[in-house]
Amino acid sequence: MEKEILLIALGGNALIKKDQEGSVEEQFENLKVSMRQIARLSEKYRIIITHGNGPQVGNLLLQQECCNDIPRLPLEILVAQTQGQIGYMIESTLDGEFMELGIDNKKNFVTLITYVVVDENDPAFQEPLKPIGPIYTKEEIASVPYPTRLTAKGYRRVVVSPEPVTVVEKNEIRKLIEMDFIAICCGGGGIPVIREERSFHGVDAVIDKDLVSAKLAEEVGVDIFIIATDVPGAILNYGTPKQKVLRSANIRKAELFLKEGHFPPGSMKPKVRAAMRFVQNSGKRAVITSVETIEEAVEGKAGTEITP
Repeated sequence: MEKEILLIALGGNALIKKDQEGSVEEQFENLKVSMRQIARLSEKYRIIITHGNGPQVGNLLLQQECCNDIPRLPLEILVAQTQGQIGYMIESTLDGEFMELGIDNKKNFVTLITYVVVDENDPAFQEPLKPIGPIYTKEEIASVPYPTRLTAKGYRRVVVSPEPVTVVEKNEIRKLIEMDFIAICCGGGGIPVIREERSFHGVDAVIDKDLVSAKLAEEVGVDIFIIATDVPGAILNYGTPKQKVLRSANIRKAELFLKEGHFPPGSMKPKVRAAMRFVQNSGKRAVITSVETIEEAVEGKAGTEITP
């Protein structure tokens, strides 16, 4: 029987954890947790890895602000840079885990620079809402030269975040997984582009990584969609004495929880929306879980599962 397709969307904490400075050494060490699980899962599943890039692209933006002697690069170029940067780190860590398991000569993997089409008429272009980069104090935002917003984690820069329409390289990704390659793609939500007849041009925006992952999962026929983050799952009554992890919810129930405001806009809300979209459009499984419990989530033993 053909192996099922598993898409694992890694959050930023797969590379940088809270209270870490985000050094390269720390990021490589943190990646071992998810890559060890993915290496084992690759024996039973065909795998696609997507990932965030918030801290990395935020650092690139800060580096640009520290130097006025060279032209500044737009966001789509910075996203492309982080796709290569993080793809390399995932590949090299994954390769090490394959060698630890004794299967280093059996698995192939590749990082794919990925574009995502957005609609130039998307109303999101009228208002920046997507948090990126570092967390600021209330005092620091007075001197920050771009729009900021208070999120669940603190004040952060916000940028335009249009809806994903389609992943340009979906056919290439489908062919790679048919050959049992592990495809690393859609990094940072993909490079946002607008279609002009047969060509594309980049736009200064960031697309939500989880929504893009859900779109790709639909387009290539994924069987299980895992969103790996820094909490055990979607949490009800977050930040109160009554908070608890939601183990499962159908789409109708999840929609009700969204309307009741249980999931913060800058963190859990897009993850729940992405899981709901995938389940609604595919009828397959979607689970939100921690980076440490990816294998358990695949087995149905951890995380928040969204059902039809």
